[in-house]
Amino acid sequence: MSAPPLLRVTRLIARDFRNHADLDLDLAAGRRFVALVGENGAGKTNILEALSLFAPGRGLRRADFSVMAREGGAGGFAVSLSLSGPHGEHRVGTAWEPPRGREDARSGRLCRIDGATAPSPTAFAEHLRVVWLTPDLDALFRGAAGERRRFLDRLVLAVDAGHGARVSALERALRSRNRLLEERPDDGPWLDAVEREVAELAVAVALARRETVERLDQLILSTRDEASPFPWAGVRLEGDIDDLVAVWPAVDAEDRFRATLRQNRFRDRAAGRTLAGPQASDLVVRHGPKDVPAATASTGEQKALLIGLVLAHARLVAGMSGLPPLVLLDEVAAHLDPRRRAGLFDALAALPGQVWMTGADPALFAELSDRADVVAVAEGRIA
Repeated sequence: MSAPPLLRVTRLIARDFRNHADLDLDLAAGRRFVALVGENGAGKTNILEALSLFAPGRGLRRADFSVMAREGGAGGFAVSLSLSGPHGEHRVGTAWEPPRGREDARSGRLCRIDGATAPSPTAFAEHLRVVWLTPDLDALFRGAAGERRRFLDRLVLAVDAGHGARVSALERALRSRNRLLEERPDDGPWLDAVEREVAELAVAVALARRETVERLDQLILSTRDEASPFPWAGVRLEGDIDDLVAVWPAVDAEDRFRATLRQNRFRDRAAGRTLAGPQASDLVVRHGPKDVPAATASTGEQKALLIGLVLAHARLVAGMSGLPPLVLLDEVAAHLDPRRRAGLFDALAALPGQVWMTGADPALFAELSDRADVVAVAEGRIA
């Protein structure tokens, strides 16, 4: 039997979250795998989403909090986890209440760690990291560059909890510049000031992405297994600002990018948006063994490539943060042939963190035997 994971959830409580009115899932055995089984619509993915709220952001569906609150409930929701990990036992919790008026200071999201109020979800990163793979990502390599940027920023967030705040600040600064170009294009001093802020944030975002992608690529190359059912991927960034930060120190890169922004004011005003910067970068992925773009691989190869990429990222998170991540896999095993399914379970067993999976058929997880807590979910409750 495999050794117990170094980080695990021993209890999950959710109140009025999605279709779960009063969920209390006791996992004191602390097994490496948790398999959530049940019919479609039972609430399996909702449990994964509740876990994903302990990563920066709005969870694996990127939904508004108001949508997460159960219909017919009190209006808000609460989720808490008991953790057993390398730093001992801890309790983390998050809750949301709808605004009840402009002067209601209590509305909004609340975060707690061991009973004390935390300033933001970023504080959870001291105790756990979360990575996930959902069916929505199946078309990642064929889809728009914006989807790959969101995927990339999620990779960075798992190792750098402050990345989300920098990306949000950059988006606000870009909106300010776009508005100035439209309404006051001749206001040079204001544009200079905004572009200075845009350049600083853009370079910071590009550098964080570059560090994560380079580390991930190096880890993949150093640990690749040609016999694995999940082919190794080559990853790199493509974009003007990515080329810039690859050559110049941060200060020089900021100066050069600020000059680019100034030079492109007329073009950007005509376009209605800022055309250069991290918001135009792309994550380029290649099928390593075949040395072809991931987008040209078959559907099955792309699925296997994506799984291998997420597994490598989980190892990177553990190495960089010192915290074995929770790995959330929604409906992954059902689409794999028996060989790849067995290979997936073996690869997951080599990770130091706990793995949560969903599936409609309990037989999908029969190979896990006594390594898994198999939890039946039906109509928003544990059956």
